Amino acid sequence: MSRPILAKIKLMISAGAAKPAPPVGPALGQHGLNIMEFCKAFNAKTADFISDAPIPVVITAYKDKSFEWEMRSPPVTYFVKKAANVGGGGQRPGHEVKGTISLKHVYEIAKIKKQDAGAQTPLKELCQSVIATAKSAGIRVVK
Repeated sequence: MSRPILAKIKLMISAGAAKPAPPVGPALGQHGLNIMEFCKAFNAKTADFISDAPIPVVITAYKDKSFEWEMRSPPVTYFVKKAANVGGGGQRPGHEVKGTISLKHVYEIAKIKKQDAGAQTPLKELCQSVIATAKSAGIRVVK
């Protein structure tokens, strides 16, 4: 028998940087969840990650004040900007090019995102999505 779900909380937290301060504290506290338990578990699980990597987290809060959480890989824009070695995207996508990435980068990013998407999304579609995200960030994809 499944437990009744109180809420699903979606957060973006830098790897190894979960603290009881906003955004984590208020999001978990309003549902009566143990903030420090989550922070310790998250920081321990992401200790090996690059410190500035934004990690999407989905926390399922149950009515008995327990919770489960799962993390996903960082957003595609994070990987694209890292591969292009730029700090931010272009201010005028389509007109201004901030950097370039190769098709090999696109393929590697798509393979990482495939783990989140599961078996239902073909790798070709994920590659097309990565290319579109790069273009919208002002980053050119070259052969």
